[in-house]
Amino acid sequence: MTMNKESACLFGSGGSGNTSSVDAAVALFRSLSDTARLAIVRRLSDGEARVVDLTGELGLAQSTVSAHVACLRDCGLVIGRPEGRQMFYSLARPEVMDLLASAETLLTATGNTVVLCPQYGTDSAVVIDTRIDQKNDAPTRGEGTAATDAPA
Repeated sequence: MTMNKESACLFGSGGSGNTSSVDAAVALFRSLSDTARLAIVRRLSDGEARVVDLTGELGLAQSTVSAHVACLRDCGLVIGRPEGRQMFYSLARPEVMDLLASAETLLTATGNTVVLCPQYGTDSAVVIDTRIDQKNDAPTRGEGTAATDAPA
């Protein structure tokens, strides 16, 4: 994947990249969209690790870690280095950490907006009132905070 030098964006200045570029970007972001895979990538940014190391550090089952490492390896984000009967995994591309740093900057700028997103957010117990506030024409947060509270 190459970046457009003028806009520094994979999709070009108009936002209409070719389908293969968009599909590749979707696949990349999807590979990082799982909590366990993201934790593995962050851990591997500190250096090599075996599956058994990741299992102990992340508190996940060996089969879970193995499956996620295989996914990251298949996506070209992680590589394995055999040593005897062991396999040591590391990041294949350190640029992935630049991507995560950019994501953290964006999250800082947007605050909790992503967390509150009804489609992808993590706060499913919070009721979001989608009525338009008459004063500023913006969606408002409902009075209730539990999923059982009825909107007013």
